[in-house]
Parts: sequence; C-alpha cells; structure tokens
Amino acid sequence: MKLDPDEMVPVINRLRRAEGQIGGVIRMLEDGRQCQDVVIQLAAVIRALDKAGFAIIASGVRRCVADPDEALNLEQLEKLFLSLA
Repeated sequence: MKLDPDEMVPVINRLRRAEGQIGGVIRMLEDGRQCQDVVIQLAAVIRALDKAGFAIIASGVRRCVADPDEALNLEQLEKLFLSLA
C-alpha cells in the first residue's frame, strides 16, 4: 500500500520539526544543560515522532477503507499500530 504524498506533507513537516528538536537535544547535551531540561525536550521529540507514526497509520487505514484492493490485512495493520506502542 502506497502512501498519498499529499497526505504526508503535514507528517513530513512534523518530522522536520522533530529533526530540529533532536539537534537541539544534542546541543543541550554538548553544552552540559540540566538533566530535566534535556529530558523535557527529548520527550517532546518522542511525542512528535509518535504523532507522525500514528498519522501515517491513519492515512493507511483510510486508504484501506477507500480501496480494498490495496488494503493490508488486519494482522498487518495491527502489527503496524502496535509497533508504535
């Protein structure tokens, strides 16, 4: 099942922001910043990545409903969903 590039624009934007956040976390570590500040930023990156993953899965589910010929089976969808859990 292929993803719709138009639906992936917000996901790509989210991932680019997360990429910037990861760079920020690395700089914080290199600068010897406080543990709690680093962990807070790292948690924000993790949430951004999780949201991107769930958005991709949601797009895939919509495509499966719209075009059953391209559909993944239930086991494959469940495996994708649980991989983010």
